[in-house]
Amino acid sequence: MPAPYLVCVAQAAPVYLDLAQSLEKARALIAQAAREGAKLIAFPEVWLPGYPWWIWLDSPAWADQQGLSQLFQEQALSRNSHELASIARSAADHGIHVLMGAAERDGERLYIAQWLIDDAGQVRMHRRKLKPGPVELKVFSEGGTGDLQVVDTRLGRVGALACAEHRHPLFKHALHLQHETLHVAAWPSFPLRNIPHMPSAQTFLALSRSYALEGGCYVLAPCAPVTPEVVMRLCDTPHKSDRLQAGGGYAQIFAPSGEPLCTPLPPNEEGLLYAQIDPQTSLAARQAFDLSGHSARSDVVRLQGPADLGAAGASTEVVS
Repeated sequence: MPAPYLVCVAQAAPVYLDLAQSLEKARALIAQAAREGAKLIAFPEVWLPGYPWWIWLDSPAWADQQGLSQLFQEQALSRNSHELASIARSAADHGIHVLMGAAERDGERLYIAQWLIDDAGQVRMHRRKLKPGPVELKVFSEGGTGDLQVVDTRLGRVGALACAEHRHPLFKHALHLQHETLHVAAWPSFPLRNIPHMPSAQTFLALSRSYALEGGCYVLAPCAPVTPEVVMRLCDTPHKSDRLQAGGGYAQIFAPSGEPLCTPLPPNEEGLLYAQIDPQTSLAARQAFDLSGHSARSDVVRLQGPADLGAAGASTEVVS
């Protein structure tokens, strides 16, 4: 069991739709977190090269006419690219684990991806969002059966999901069964207004908080504010300006008890949030309530599936 250590979540905006400059900013944030003693830094969903907010504002045809679709494709991160290698070098140079959220380009397809790179610069986990939301499916493809994984690291067992995946009870349960010490709940931002059935930032934070309590693990919830420059770039009508507003940063870190560990930053402010992690606390939380053990009723309802979904063999098939 590792000794207690410091972790960090980023509430920072990328340099929108500019992969090279966003990588430069990421390396600076990685260096800052390491200098301040953090052993892991977590970035928001699709932090590279920025979330495609126009999908909530107008049609794909409008995005094509504005050149946004092509630019987003060009600026996405490729799996075996020198850009990803530069993140790995930064992690190794500073001796820190990095959980990066990015738009991943694979041929002509785009995915909402998360990479975990350890403090030696090795990729320990690469996953894709299993089910992008209905609006996101205009841009992104779905992940696959290997994308519900928890990996062993020097910091403990680490897993991750992106945004509304935390509304899927079976996705969450598949990771709970794999005994996470640390979970990264990556969110893009919460800048949207006046959209029917769009939950509030506090509702989404509650999902991260409940994940910590249910899984008996620490939850890192990075979140990026939207800058006024992004609003000006994408909002060419009053209707769009009414939907997308600057701000939306609500980063937080939660203890296995579900309690927040950080004083939040204002939603329009950038910065890094830190918290102390004690893996023994996560172990004690599961001793009190363990969904894969004494608190389960697998004789009544359970998950079962192929072994490639983790040590617990959990999949999304419910058998009752």
